[in-house]
Amino acid sequence: MRPFIIALLVFFSAIPLVARAEVAIVLNSGEGTISRIDRQTYQPIDRFFVGREPHHLMSLPDNSAVIVANAVSNDLVFLDPKTGNIIKRINHISDPYQIAFSPDKRWFVANSLRLDRVDVYDARDFHLIKRFELASMPSHLAFSPDSSTVFITLQGSDQLAAIDLNALKIKWVIPIGKTPAGVILTPDGQHLLVGVMGLDEVAVVDFKKAQIIKHISAGKGTHNFMPEGDGRHIFVGNRSGDTVSIIDTKTLTITKTFPVPGGPDDMEVSADGKQLWITSRWIRQVSIVDLATDRVVRTIPVGKSPHGIFFENHASRQ
Repeated sequence: MRPFIIALLVFFSAIPLVARAEVAIVLNSGEGTISRIDRQTYQPIDRFFVGREPHHLMSLPDNSAVIVANAVSNDLVFLDPKTGNIIKRINHISDPYQIAFSPDKRWFVANSLRLDRVDVYDARDFHLIKRFELASMPSHLAFSPDSSTVFITLQGSDQLAAIDLNALKIKWVIPIGKTPAGVILTPDGQHLLVGVMGLDEVAVVDFKKAQIIKHISAGKGTHNFMPEGDGRHIFVGNRSGDTVSIIDTKTLTITKTFPVPGGPDDMEVSADGKQLWITSRWIRQVSIVDLATDRVVRTIPVGKSPHGIFFENHASRQ
């Protein structure tokens, strides 16, 4: 019996830390790597190559994997959401910069910022349905609640575009302001919020009328969004101003703004609502904000130009 117990102890001690820890996955777009962080100890676990220019990532609709979009490698890499280990790779996706599934799980859309186009795929098997040439620099995207329309910010031409996914044609294109980036649907499904970096504001869009109905002054370089998880408030990162603001989506006002260093970019909120994890794009770190005090309480070193971030036990996306 004793040799058997010893053998078991040896076996379990040999299991990599990443297999046991709750892992945060960070994309280091400037060097093509993933950093894995132990969420309990806040310590980096490792860093490994995943592809050229990984910018954004998201879960499969059934949460069985996390997809990393490698823009320059022209592929998608599927990771285990618990460990960050690579499961598989799809090699026929051209220049996927930003990606998303429609709410009805019918469509998979990839923005090709470098190639000025938007590709619409069948979400079941990732075969290309239609390619739309959109100038210039298709950046972020969001869907209408009924999945009939996808909205695209055009960073190079200062516009917001809408693609009708049922008819597979361009629905409208409107001016939105200088250098738009992030776009998100409000929890009530009535408006779009667009981060307009060149105007330091959030544009509120009535997408049914294709009209801007309000401008919300934010911080310098208003860039990207993440829901707080309470169905009402949304974080917006002001990347050039080193701040994050909170938008009340019922009043369409900013309720508070707090500092986060180094170009705050993509975000993730802990399931208990106590922490906001943010990639600090210019200083190779992840910043962790205590949401009780709105102060950065920890910083974790990662790779060059950290962009997308994910961990499995996150708050609701609503």
